Amino acid sequence: MQDFTIAVDAMGGDYAPLKVVRGAVEAIQHEENINIVLVGNIEQIKGILDKMLYDHKRVRIEPAQSVVQMYDKPTVVFREKKDSSIVRCIELVRDKECDAFVSAGNSGAVMTAAIAYLGRLKGILRPALGMILPALNGNILLIDAGVNVDCRAVHLLQFAIMGYVYKKAVLGVKNPRIGLVSNGVESNKGDTVTKEAHDLIKRNFISFIGNIEGNDIFTGKADVVVCDGFLGNVILKVSESIPEVVVNFLRIEIKKSFWYKLGYLFAKPAFRVLRKRIDYAEFGGAPLLGVKGAGVIAHGKSNERAIANAVTRAAFHAQTKVNGAIERAIEKCMTLSNEEMKCMA
Repeated sequence: MQDFTIAVDAMGGDYAPLKVVRGAVEAIQHEENINIVLVGNIEQIKGILDKMLYDHKRVRIEPAQSVVQMYDKPTVVFREKKDSSIVRCIELVRDKECDAFVSAGNSGAVMTAAIAYLGRLKGILRPALGMILPALNGNILLIDAGVNVDCRAVHLLQFAIMGYVYKKAVLGVKNPRIGLVSNGVESNKGDTVTKEAHDLIKRNFISFIGNIEGNDIFTGKADVVVCDGFLGNVILKVSESIPEVVVNFLRIEIKKSFWYKLGYLFAKPAFRVLRKRIDYAEFGGAPLLGVKGAGVIAHGKSNERAIANAVTRAAFHAQTKVNGAIERAIEKCMTLSNEEMKCMA
């Protein structure tokens, strides 16, 4: 079995470095073929590791002098924080010292650094985040999940290509169905970009099911849900709020009746399963698609479990060599000429 070394941004996220370090160590305790490099403040990382039991041969610390904060502009990685934990993680992948990286830090900064230090895959105009979300019949891949706000039709086509390849190569869906988010299922619905993207995706994919509306997203009607980053971020944030809202509604109603409380005791195992199924921590994070390397951007509020799953997902991303498949698919599917590409980029 091939071993994989994952660079983990120990300083990224709301609960860093404590829960990030613990989560990374949890990953190697469950996966024998994964080693980790914890990047960040040596003293803080060592202080956490000293209180844990783990295989010292599989954990290394890489120093980084600064931290990119959540409120920092993405370009700060060039101007002021070239020695940050985010940049150092990505450099380790670029220099082939690590097979993939994981960060729960500033997603814009991670994307900016990844493009700058790793570069785009051949033919890719804009890399994108593909977030895995629960659906009635399994899961969906939402792409773009929040990075590219102002998109052209050709960008949405490329998101569809990357999402299709990832869903097939990494998640094992034989012929993923692609849906384009719009305000109606008819092909003439949506703004100009959406209409143009509909035509482009239809020309390139037999498995394109057309437009889907918001109420179709989590039914599993499509395996790959395509939209721009603005809409993707809204969908993602709404979906993250649902579990907490549902749980609070239940708590309020259950307190109103003895019989409700009794029924809850019998149904408690089912609620526990439901909560786990829709918990973002179980999905780890969003693979960064379209750059020359493997990486996962985890949720800023990631706990230990979320980080552990993100590390595992990053290793699987590297193992499947999905980047080569994306480049081949881009070359095969893109039907626009270079001049048209430049006009639409």
